Amino acid sequence: MTPRETVFNFVDGREAAYRQIALEIHAKPEVSNYEFFACETLSEQMKREGFEVTVDVAGHRTGFTAVYKSSKPGPVLCFLAEYDALNGIGHACGHNLFGATSCLAGAALKQVIDEAGGEVRVYGTPGEEGGENGSAKGSFVREGFFKDVDAALCVHPGSDHHELTHEEIACAPIRIEFKGKASHAASAPHDGINALDAMILVFNAVGLMRQQLPGDVRIHGIITKGGDAPNIIPDYTEAKFYVRAATKKRMMDVYHKMERVVEGAALQTGCTGLLEPTQRNLVDNIVPTPSFDAIYQRALESLGETVEDRHQPLGSSDVGNVSQVIPVIQPMIRISDVPVAGHSIEKREACRSESGLRSIALGAKALALTALELIENPEELAAIKAEHAKAVQAQL
Repeated sequence: MTPRETVFNFVDGREAAYRQIALEIHAKPEVSNYEFFACETLSEQMKREGFEVTVDVAGHRTGFTAVYKSSKPGPVLCFLAEYDALNGIGHACGHNLFGATSCLAGAALKQVIDEAGGEVRVYGTPGEEGGENGSAKGSFVREGFFKDVDAALCVHPGSDHHELTHEEIACAPIRIEFKGKASHAASAPHDGINALDAMILVFNAVGLMRQQLPGDVRIHGIITKGGDAPNIIPDYTEAKFYVRAATKKRMMDVYHKMERVVEGAALQTGCTGLLEPTQRNLVDNIVPTPSFDAIYQRALESLGETVEDRHQPLGSSDVGNVSQVIPVIQPMIRISDVPVAGHSIEKREACRSESGLRSIALGAKALALTALELIENPEELAAIKAEHAKAVQAQL
């Protein structure tokens, strides 16, 4: 039996089990830092598949690593697994499918790694959606989990068509607060220091600042605390913003502009102001490596599928943090027969539909075949790494 046939037979034989895992995770959505069920379900499955598994890694209690190393030399290839849900709406981004697909792909590659050579890993990376201790891939990068990895792979549940990896933008989630002084709004407004005035100045400044910002920059925010009652001068206000840009450097330039906006609003109103990140890791932009995607595309087409690249890059993913240090692919895989918007109820339902579940085996086969080609053709891997290094350098 050829390595390709071995991969196919394994995936076909395990498909039902991983479908069930995806459905169970979908039924128990968990947000960043609380993915206890998803982490246990996926990590225990990897133990059953013969991997050496460690849970609670890189400072993330719901993160895990699953490692299998052959006795023959070869590259280290890593599959990235996500499994967090969105607050309030559940698995409307498809991470129940994402985690199951990556784990199945890693287990499938393990079936041929002893003969092919090298090492296969699956990293369970919590909190892609941000939130408490979110964007774990940044921690995995910082803590050196990718320092000996040659390339990383994953597929993200998409809509009604397949896409290749695109240039997701960098993102800094921030929190702004102002502290003032409460007073009666009718009888003694002059004795108060209005924290809401300061926050409104921030929103007005952001609106004016947009005229001078590059087209790739996005600043969007909400007021989470605006005061207690109309007849009380607000003494405390809070807002949360996302600052996004095509590159981390440009994002940080805008971040520093926001710091000055907060300082100015505090100075004008007499409040004290604070701007701080809302999570441990900022999100880097994704650096695509087209030659890496080309291998995945060939694998997908060999399975009878067609790529239609229609995406307009506006979102963010902590896969970008990984792409800053090693080549990585994150194509989008079809999960629906009709278009579904991300983070919508329709997408949530698609992520437990027959079309969605079908993507697990398809994605696992395509990823495993892509990884296998890198092992069997070291010159291709070397070329991908050289292309990636050039692309990273070009953005600086």
